[in-house]
Amino acid sequence: MNKKAHIVGAGETQYTKWGQITDTTEHALALQAITRAVEDAGLSIDEVDGLASFAEDRNEAIFLAAELGIAELRFANMVWMPGGGGGCAAIANAVMAVETGQAEVVVVYRALCQGQFMRFGQGAAELQGQSQAQSPTHTQEPPPPTFVQSNEMLMSAMGFVMPYGMLTATAAFALPIRRHMHLYGTTSEQLGQIAVTFREHANRNPRAVMKDRTMTLEQHQESRMIAEPLHLFDCCLETDGACAVVITTAERAKTLAKRPVAVIGTAQGAPKGYSFGSFTNANIDDKLYTTGGTGQLANRLWQQAGVGPKDIDVAQIYDHFTGSVLMQLEDYGFCKPGQGGPFVASGALSWDGGSLPTNTSGGSLSEAYMHGLSHVVEGARSLWGESSSQVKNANTCLVTSAAGVPSSAIVLQGQ
Repeated sequence: MNKKAHIVGAGETQYTKWGQITDTTEHALALQAITRAVEDAGLSIDEVDGLASFAEDRNEAIFLAAELGIAELRFANMVWMPGGGGGCAAIANAVMAVETGQAEVVVVYRALCQGQFMRFGQGAAELQGQSQAQSPTHTQEPPPPTFVQSNEMLMSAMGFVMPYGMLTATAAFALPIRRHMHLYGTTSEQLGQIAVTFREHANRNPRAVMKDRTMTLEQHQESRMIAEPLHLFDCCLETDGACAVVITTAERAKTLAKRPVAVIGTAQGAPKGYSFGSFTNANIDDKLYTTGGTGQLANRLWQQAGVGPKDIDVAQIYDHFTGSVLMQLEDYGFCKPGQGGPFVASGALSWDGGSLPTNTSGGSLSEAYMHGLSHVVEGARSLWGESSSQVKNANTCLVTSAAGVPSSAIVLQGQ
């Protein structure tokens, strides 16, 4: 029996700039994305028996299952990989559930509405202030768990770097990117080529937040500096919305209308002592500092999938920052360490003629920031032939989650 799990449907809400969704809730967005994904698969909610998410998604599976009317929830799972590192791990967990018989139809979802909750990138100082304001005294009962309190370990680690002004993810990731520039001669223009290429893809995508806003390399270079060497357009968008994908068995996938997309390889984890990786710059081995920290993970992924970099037709690479894309290209073996700059400058990432068409929807830099799950959506669409920047004859796709933190990745293949 073929036990490989398959992606058979995908759904999204409208993506908007953060804070612009005022007529509905983050929870309702999660329900909407799940419902659309199930409909896209040609299934009914009654057939869903598993839900999975990541990144401390506030929309708990047990409540979603009750509100959706799921007949029986057999599997509910949340990934420990931090932040955007867990998107592909959530897919892997759903795959394990399906392949071991714990569930038959699992929906992986992510909802994000920063306009209603904490805005990402506010800085650890503000987080700590919120946490202290909620700290109990000897006369108070402990407060209920909150998103802020769940980040106490992160704030503790950042205590070593906050005195130096490193309060945001942009500042944290700017340091290894600058080190990469120093060691290998990587340039800001090469980073800009990544941003421009993904914007060109977004301009073809009706779902992209940046669908109507073109960008040139000159505009990238003239954009304001956020944390040197990262310009504004080197940083991902901040958006609200939700997305979801449906995973089921090979047997059931054969009965559905969409071309089955098999998940042929999964991997998740982190190097020794990596903790929060580049986000805190604590305990990182010097050899890993100018990488995405995903080299070991990549080796395991390729081995499990039975394919390698040369076999990938299209890639969806987590792009919270342009420099992190470049480092992952090196980690996953598409080019040698230090050669990421020339590789992207060659036009390799373009959907139209590039050797590795990448982020064909526009990615987090230009479509939407959904903590990386939208990359899985686009990966499946690329193999269904539904991408707005469709790569001809695409049959194998690499999808990665965030670099610079404990991460995950998957390989998809059309059947």
